[in-house]
Amino acid sequence: MPTELIFREDAYLKTTTATVAAVGEVGVELDRTIFYPVGGGQPGDHGVLVRPSGARVAVVDARKSEGGGVLHVLAPGSERLEPGEPLVLELDWPRRYALMRMHTALHLLSCVVVAPVSGGNVAVDRGQLDFDIDMSRLDAERIAREANLLIARAVDTRTIWISDAELDAQPELVKTMSVQPPRGAGRVRLLEIPGIDLQPCGGTHVRNIAEIKGVRVTKIKNEGKRNRRVEIALVD
Repeated sequence: MPTELIFREDAYLKTTTATVAAVGEVGVELDRTIFYPVGGGQPGDHGVLVRPSGARVAVVDARKSEGGGVLHVLAPGSERLEPGEPLVLELDWPRRYALMRMHTALHLLSCVVVAPVSGGNVAVDRGQLDFDIDMSRLDAERIAREANLLIARAVDTRTIWISDAELDAQPELVKTMSVQPPRGAGRVRLLEIPGIDLQPCGGTHVRNIAEIKGVRVTKIKNEGKRNRRVEIALVD
């Protein structure tokens, strides 16, 4: 049975309750979760599962499972959880929020650098996109200035769902060459930043781009024939 992915509807929910659905060698699947599983360049969430006894079991990663659920990877040596056991879920919120801010910042970066995206990665302390573009067109000062001008517009983000057929009719929505949006479920999730950006994305994002506060370009380098990497950091 697929896990109810609460983070898709409310990325700001820091704690909730759930029930153990399945127990594996390295972790557990739950009937519902606020833990984002690694995907689309965004790492899986960390946090804690609290047992009825009050014992706290650390979640060190979250991954997609074969059955459409989320595998919560537990710290080595953790107590064994039992199927049907009720739990309280607690996110490592500072880490998740930093990832949300950075992921949304990379969407803005893809608007400032107008070129096909050949790769990307989100981390707490940095984010990067690889572009199929000539190095001479990448200027760190300009990129940071234009990204921060977008952030200053303080636009609310919103989620839109469209059908697979609607996405097929609008291939220009897909900016990434390396990662294609998942299909087969009948619908695809888009992140819209009205007046700025619209593209498929299953990750977690801030409600308003002003929450990013600001970015700086830390590195631009040649990573291969079709990869020019732009690395950014958040400015608090």
